[in-house]
Amino acid sequence: MFNSDVYVRRRKELCRRMGKGLILLPGNSESPMSYEANAFDFRQDSTFLYYFGLDVPSLAGVIDAESGETTLYGNDTTLDDLIWTGPTPSMQERAATSGVTDTKPLPHLDTRIAEAVKAGRKVHYLPPYRGETSLLLSRLLGTPATALFEGISTDLLFAVAEMREKKEACELEEMDLAFFIGYAMQTVAMKMCRAGMSENELIGTLDGIPKISGGWGVAFPSIITQHGETLHHLQGRDILEDGRLLLVDVGGERASHYCSDHTRTYPVNGRFTQRQKEIYNIVLEAHDRVPQILRPGMLYTELHRSAELVLAEGLRGTGLVKCSAEDAVEAGVISGLFMPHGLSHGMGLDVHDCQALGERSFDFSPFAERAAASGTCIHRKTWRLNEGTVMSDEPGIYFIPALIDKCRAEGRFKGLVDYDLLETYKDFGGIRIEDDIVVTSDGCRIVGGERHIPVTVEELEAVVGQD
Repeated sequence: MFNSDVYVRRRKELCRRMGKGLILLPGNSESPMSYEANAFDFRQDSTFLYYFGLDVPSLAGVIDAESGETTLYGNDTTLDDLIWTGPTPSMQERAATSGVTDTKPLPHLDTRIAEAVKAGRKVHYLPPYRGETSLLLSRLLGTPATALFEGISTDLLFAVAEMREKKEACELEEMDLAFFIGYAMQTVAMKMCRAGMSENELIGTLDGIPKISGGWGVAFPSIITQHGETLHHLQGRDILEDGRLLLVDVGGERASHYCSDHTRTYPVNGRFTQRQKEIYNIVLEAHDRVPQILRPGMLYTELHRSAELVLAEGLRGTGLVKCSAEDAVEAGVISGLFMPHGLSHGMGLDVHDCQALGERSFDFSPFAERAAASGTCIHRKTWRLNEGTVMSDEPGIYFIPALIDKCRAEGRFKGLVDYDLLETYKDFGGIRIEDDIVVTSDGCRIVGGERHIPVTVEELEAVVGQD
């Protein structure tokens, strides 16, 4: 947790932005693996963490936007609980670390919300992304779970997103420290990499590094695969083969839950073929172009397009693209065939920051106009990159056989792409290179400071497979 003053200030600013009504911020509960007492590792709701900092299950915060009064709802440990968990702080003690003085048992939350609803007060809540939270909100508000999205507070959604978008100095310090978890995960993978070992062996080793480092755990399920053409390939069962490319997309979370996200791609045997080197350097050039041109106030779409132009020009040099880079990008060749994902996503307390509030979580079309005015990462088509924004930089080139076949059969990009040459790349896989950057007052910097994860062909060949 940060100092309690941080959370007090954040809640005060949230009230200023909201003006009226009650703000309901439920934390997460534990989620059972197989029965109630056998739960997955607890992960607190990121917005609850942002305003309260308390990393324990079954809490809820209610903030009166008009008076600023804040109440934390949660139960003190019973004697029966204590036998299993040991002594824990009281609710009053926990609340004090967050700068809250008023606490009540969790069952009192039902009464508080029922009274507000009866009095006609607006109860602001965010889109739920867990079934348990949907059921809680349904009960509290007397609304069917299927109708909850109709009542979400767009004012609260955008207020939270705008506040979380601009990282404070204390948050940036946590993210710089999270970099070192990612650094360790990536460099250990490079040194361990050997033909004959399983992807699972790497996954098992790397997934333990965040906890060994004192962190919470992985920021997302680790993607370690020779099938780099599959963007989120999670099986991890293959045996590493000499000459194939291995894509390692991993990240760790600090105990504070601020996270890292890095990707490296390299040959299992540590030596790039000429063809692998050629494609790799095209992706690396696009990766490096981003911090060179990023400036505060820039639209994300400008940055994405610049990276696509670099990829298109590089692919034109290989003969795979037969037209100008401009024409290829305008026709959708890069986004439709070679890089079918965005260049960046926001980062912070979530590895895709605020995406529980954004375009990946539900139909965002009703909020498009408000999103354009807000300019946060929850809607990337209108995302404006201002000072304090933290984001990934992750261009890639992928040779996806099914997508190649589909585009060719449909006549897409005819005359713009050499499909006969592209056929010879179907066993290539994919390459992605990813680092994290923060927008500054005059440009940007790489999260983590001067140290960097090996990234050039020469650096990787010097490390991969070396004990």
